[in-house]
Amino acid sequence: MRIAVIGAGGVGGYFGGQLAAAGHDVRFIARGRQLAALREGGLTVLSDAHPLRLAEVSATDDIRAIGDVDLVLIAVKLGETENVARQLAELPSRPRAVLSLQNGVQKDELLRAHLPDTEVLGGVCYISAAIESPGAIRHNGSLARIVVGAYGGARSKTVDALQGALDDAGVEVEVSDDIEAAVWRKFVFLVALSSATSAARQPIGVLRAHDSTRRLLRDLMTETVAVAHARGVALPADYVDQQLDFVDTLPAQMSSSMHHDLMHGNKLELPWLGGGVVTMGEAAGVPTPTCRALAAVLAPYEEGGTPA
Repeated sequence: MRIAVIGAGGVGGYFGGQLAAAGHDVRFIARGRQLAALREGGLTVLSDAHPLRLAEVSATDDIRAIGDVDLVLIAVKLGETENVARQLAELPSRPRAVLSLQNGVQKDELLRAHLPDTEVLGGVCYISAAIESPGAIRHNGSLARIVVGAYGGARSKTVDALQGALDDAGVEVEVSDDIEAAVWRKFVFLVALSSATSAARQPIGVLRAHDSTRRLLRDLMTETVAVAHARGVALPADYVDQQLDFVDTLPAQMSSSMHHDLMHGNKLELPWLGGGVVTMGEAAGVPTPTCRALAAVLAPYEEGGTPA
């Protein structure tokens, strides 16, 4: 496949690297020190499960230079989604499909505001990966999984081709006939993890060990599930209990990317995570007091700035 990967951080760098190593034509869109490192020294994935070293990769900072591609993978921060969608809409050669591996459930709505519905696939990924140094991605653990599907559940040649490509690359892949529900299943957990770890400045092990913060996790999940149900998304009645059981299996030091961004003075994806639940809850008439309270606590840092 001919694939453009917009964003060469942990997610884009890992999956794009594995696809390139499997022989696919992968073109990275990156910027800054990461772009310079990719151009000068290629890409390294540091991983116990799937390490790789690519001495040369195709990398640019210009979306207009991606040319004719079968698929665009989007792996930038959520705040950049609309700008990316506008640039993709202006390409003279249309990509056959666009797949966002970003967090959140509003990402594809932003894409469909600028791109034809038929081009936008739904997807979600499960991986712990980040840039360790320019040109080097650190993959933690062995989990590297993508769930993908067309909205409406119909199979397509592009989805089938992507499934084969990811299989070739050693990436666990599932094709879902209800991709919206699949995206929301991760979102429920992610809202709770990002909001609670950021507000408390503590990893998941600390939060699950105390009755009050464990209830906080439950309340965040319960409100998010209620918004999902109001939007017609089918999640199991016991889904919150399932997710709390899952929380108990996680490494105690696990935190969230939003907690990391907060402590390093970076912009937060708050408007699309806990803040997104508040916005969608207001539109659906669903109260979200816990999500609202934590979003308010974190709001002063939304544009960056390290807490004292």
